[in-house]
Amino acid sequence: MDRTPDLIGRRILVTGGTRGIGRAVAEAVVAHGASVAIAARSEDDVRAYAEELAARGAGDARVSGIRCDVRDPRQCADLVERAVEALGGLDVLVNNAGIGRFEPVAEMDPETWDAVIGTNLDAVFYCTHAAIPHLRRSEDAWVINMASLAGKNAFPKGAAYNASKFGLVGFSEALMQEVRHDGIRVSYIMPGSVATGFSHPEPDTDDAWKIQPEDLARIVLDLLGTAGRTLPSRIEVRPSRPPRR
Repeated sequence: MDRTPDLIGRRILVTGGTRGIGRAVAEAVVAHGASVAIAARSEDDVRAYAEELAARGAGDARVSGIRCDVRDPRQCADLVERAVEALGGLDVLVNNAGIGRFEPVAEMDPETWDAVIGTNLDAVFYCTHAAIPHLRRSEDAWVINMASLAGKNAFPKGAAYNASKFGLVGFSEALMQEVRHDGIRVSYIMPGSVATGFSHPEPDTDDAWKIQPEDLARIVLDLLGTAGRTLPSRIEVRPSRPPRR
């Protein structure tokens, strides 16, 4: 990819940064000259991928891998502080970490509910709350939340996932209005079916028709290149040619 000069010197934190959409976003911003901190729950994964990203970086770009269970507010606060220290500040927070558990309400245990809400919604608050003081010091700050079309379209067995994404949409809308005059832009991306093995991990599934993680990474790049006077706050993304039913 051609380097985008606007990302040189930009400092970006990506949660859920070792797999799927987060991994693609981290690769894209590093390829365009940004410094990036990636966070994930697995110490081995985050270290290994940070080393791989660092080898791709150019110039003065920095790469840091930080283990974090985003369901823990103390770990999220520590994550942000460590990212700021490693990168020399913070310009962009990409709240991408997410999980899906799809069960009827009658069969769902409280631990499953807590895991989905904790990862997909609570963690966004924890990380954003910790990041705002640092983002206020940036000349071009963003919070980009990875939501879902499930945040407006409910479906059976999706009660926990739907609730988390409906909540994330509401959180993002309110946050956008709160911090826009602090120089922080807030966007949320609502993908449909994405080829990450997220909800249907069978290896023989044909995912070619689905949105690819790199497609969403391209949207993140486009957002970061948007003129400062403009805010694309809600971006819905669908496969252009899903299978006919």
